[in-house]
Amino acid sequence: MLLVDDDDILRNRLTRAFSSRGFDVYAAKTKEDAVAQAEEAQPDRAVLDLKLPETSGLEILRELLKVSPLTQTVILTGYGSITNAVEAVRLGAINYLTKPADADEILAAFENRATTDPQIESSSYNPQSLAEAEWEHIHRVLNQCGGNLSEAARLLDIPRRTLQRKLKKLAP
Repeated sequence: MLLVDDDDILRNRLTRAFSSRGFDVYAAKTKEDAVAQAEEAQPDRAVLDLKLPETSGLEILRELLKVSPLTQTVILTGYGSITNAVEAVRLGAINYLTKPADADEILAAFENRATTDPQIESSSYNPQSLAEAEWEHIHRVLNQCGGNLSEAARLLDIPRRTLQRKLKKLAP
């Protein structure tokens, strides 16, 4: 199993958990390490973090499937969105989980495959509502600003207080 995450604590914890369940685990922190290990080991499974400092799990997924096309992949992220999940499955991931997820949940995600048939996917895909798109955009900008509300409000071109009110609302 290939495990790619920039969070050292989570990567080490999951490495120990998967190793104790009998998996040979190849852990990587960067895209280059992940691709090199995948090329050499040809893992059956991979768990990729979506957000990495210099790249994304989706980019690693593209490269991974070039060097190891039979690897089943689950995308793991702390910033879940419908758009990212659809894109991950479209690119070849078999499932998508939001953090925090433990080893048992990740292994269950490999068993409960997401739909990968493009015809089924396109016929059952419902576009986001305007409220959902706004919610995701606000959180994406806030994440890019490191949680700084003033900076996010400036980038979104809305008053800081308006941003605070929008963040207090429940997700659509």
